[in-house]
Amino acid sequence: MARTAPGPLQRVRDGFELLRWNHPSGRLILLIPAGWALWLNPASPPSLPLLALMVLGGLAVSGAGCVANDLWDRRIDPLVERTRKRPLADGRVGVPTAFALLVACLVVALLVVLALPPQGRLLALPLALAALPPVLLYPSAKRWFALPQLVLACCWGFAVLIPWATASGELAGAALGLTWFATLCWSFGFDTVYAMSDREDDRRLGVRSSALTLGRHAPLVVACCYGLTAGALATAAWLRGIAMPEFWLLWIAATWGMQREVSILRRPDLPQAAYGVHFSHQVMLGALLLLALIVPQ
Repeated sequence: MARTAPGPLQRVRDGFELLRWNHPSGRLILLIPAGWALWLNPASPPSLPLLALMVLGGLAVSGAGCVANDLWDRRIDPLVERTRKRPLADGRVGVPTAFALLVACLVVALLVVLALPPQGRLLALPLALAALPPVLLYPSAKRWFALPQLVLACCWGFAVLIPWATASGELAGAALGLTWFATLCWSFGFDTVYAMSDREDDRRLGVRSSALTLGRHAPLVVACCYGLTAGALATAAWLRGIAMPEFWLLWIAATWGMQREVSILRRPDLPQAAYGVHFSHQVMLGALLLLALIVPQ
């Protein structure tokens, strides 16, 4: 039976789904490290216009990454339970439309960089250009690298470097290194958990993931990643002089929550949906760490 041509509203919905804008948790989890950077750098707190530009740029870059991912995996996604209903996988969106959306997102991201304050733009522009290859090539990593989630973590690191450079006009200081390291650890951890839901499909298809490579040790590695994340952010906050009592109360709650989430992963016969719930909870816990940085200021 021939597929009925979608109306304009349905095409918009399909486009939003391709960009994953219908799942805000995936967009927030990229913006949270940018928030860590904006409130830990010497120029904090950020202005509202700068915050707005960072949010718009984050939405554009994350959308571009999602489209690039689906373009790379358009022949694999129909064979994976979690992804077989994505717009490219089930044919609701064609490759030309996907490429057009990808280019549009990249153009918006470039316009955001060009709209940044002059003192930060000189550093932000080369950083944005440097981020482009790993963001577009990350989806291919599962075909040639045993830990593709590490490549994603490196992409996530630019969510710290670009806001930091924009706000302060430089890339220097221990607090920056600690914030960048915390972001790498956190993103590697939560994306490893995300990959756990696809282990059987990935094994069958012959693609790689940190969940497969780490095997039964994956929960332990994720716990270590979350511990390093919390420790690095606490040290950065202490160096910046904002590790006050209210910071520690929120930090302890977020740190305990992250480790509790890992303990759930060790339960036998965990349903597949639990991994997506873990991902959503990391958004809230990462936001709680951000709140811990905002409240003392």
